[in-house]
Amino acid sequence: MKTVIPNPETIDKKWWLVDVANQPLGRAATRIATLLRGKHRPQFTPYLDTGDHVVVINADKVKLTGKKWQDKVYFRHSRYFGSLKATTAQELLEKDPAELLEKAVKGMLPTNKLSRKLIRKLKSYKGTEHPHQAQKLEKFTLS
Repeated sequence: MKTVIPNPETIDKKWWLVDVANQPLGRAATRIATLLRGKHRPQFTPYLDTGDHVVVINADKVKLTGKKWQDKVYFRHSRYFGSLKATTAQELLEKDPAELLEKAVKGMLPTNKLSRKLIRKLKSYKGTEHPHQAQKLEKFTLS
């Protein structure tokens, strides 16, 4: 029996619709990262993009447990002295809830060229409205 290596052209990509309303951020991010990476497929290959596209709605209704809204801090730096900026999870949720989810998912992907390609397949939106009706989305339930 031969080992079949999947070809990027032969992999059929699906589009998933994930509703993260009242879901914990970390649990939702792990399931989304699994879909993006393609680990749910039998033909998963670590060095190929075998994953699907994911559309996330209700990113503004995601939950964090405990005091993480105030204690979880996101940092950014421009590499100039004294330019370290800090943002709490609550501030990031008010400013851009989709970015809060994207940062969580990006942290669960490997740091390489492939992950930069995979994160582009994640589309997250604040409410229930999204412009991807033409892709025939399949509903994915987070359990």
